[in-house]
Amino acid sequence: MNNTDPREAFVAGVAHVRKQYGDATNPVTALDNVSIGIRRREFTAIMGPSGSGKSTLMHVMAGLDSVTSGRVWLGDVDITALGDDALTQLRRRHVGFVFQSFNLVPTLDVRGNIMLPFELEGRSPSGDERRWVDHLISSLGLAGRVDHRPHQLSGGQQQRVAVARALGSRPQLIFADEPTGNLDSRSGREVLSLLAAATREYGQSIAMVTHDPVAASYADRILFLADGRLVNEMHRATPEQIASYMLGMEQVA
Repeated sequence: MNNTDPREAFVAGVAHVRKQYGDATNPVTALDNVSIGIRRREFTAIMGPSGSGKSTLMHVMAGLDSVTSGRVWLGDVDITALGDDALTQLRRRHVGFVFQSFNLVPTLDVRGNIMLPFELEGRSPSGDERRWVDHLISSLGLAGRVDHRPHQLSGGQQQRVAVARALGSRPQLIFADEPTGNLDSRSGREVLSLLAAATREYGQSIAMVTHDPVAASYADRILFLADGRLVNEMHRATPEQIASYMLGMEQVA
């Protein structure tokens, strides 16, 4: 990121970011001079041991947490000092989220959950956007489930709804936080394949926090954090390569 404007090359990024918690007498450093960019139209995985700062990094890049020092960009906007209202509006327009716990609204059916970002933004989808949502519902195998509520769906189906919701408004960036953590292996592979296909076929930018080498192997690029610092990155690595590197990190720690 040093020689390139992150607002051109990256869909989100941080530059020389430090994040500390606690007070001056007992500070805890979660991020320590981190500079990272999430490249456009790529699937990026963020990995590291527990306490490495990977979740903090995602929260900072999404504008869900502030930084102690450094700069943060989301799209072409410097969000470092942006107010809460402006951040909320920016996220609604440009960011999608997929969480481990699905976070579906229990009183809404499948279509209602997928259309929720449009409702929150206070607008009706265009004809093109409605056709895109219908395409997602069909391609994700949800066509026969649009009138079902979350409790009537399996975990894998619920996560597919969450993926469709995240993709529906075509955000600049999707943040996925351990998206397969509550799924069995087969459902997890299905969701990861969907995320990878969203990048490959639709040019979607995705940043996924995970501890799972199999999940990370679906990404184009894997960033490794340790003790709040970026320590390595890999490209299109196998689960075995990722697991081996992670094991080495744990042994050093």
